[in-house]
Amino acid sequence: MNRISQAGRGWLVVGGLLSAVAATLHLAIIVGGPSWYRFFGAGEGMATAAERGSPTPMLVTLGIALLLGIWALYAFSGASLIRRLPLLRTGLVTIAAIYMLRGLVLIPLVATQGLKIATFDLWSSLIVLVYGLAYTIGTYKSWPNLAA
Repeated sequence: MNRISQAGRGWLVVGGLLSAVAATLHLAIIVGGPSWYRFFGAGEGMATAAERGSPTPMLVTLGIALLLGIWALYAFSGASLIRRLPLLRTGLVTIAAIYMLRGLVLIPLVATQGLKIATFDLWSSLIVLVYGLAYTIGTYKSWPNLAA
């Protein structure tokens, strides 16, 4: 493996680990219950619904955890840690774009709210931006090796 692809591999491993941690955290939120939904910024509606015993918060959070787990697998596939997944290039570019767009939502928030941004919005945007950078840099540096 050449030097450029090795660097890309490292970024994709980091991105995959970050997505796997986020997926695990979402599973922990389900177990933690309403107070965890509140603490991690899911909103009062989700926390209240969880308190009432509604299956919706669990199903939504489980869906997010599943999606993040799949994204981790795509990063690990791009890093050649697991077998090649279908539409690998398309998947990694899409995942990187979603993470970057979610992270960059901070810009319109600052433009409209100034420094009055909610702490959760600030930190979650910055964290997700790091995820997006890992996927973007890893995909870019690994691009030639990601071909079918």
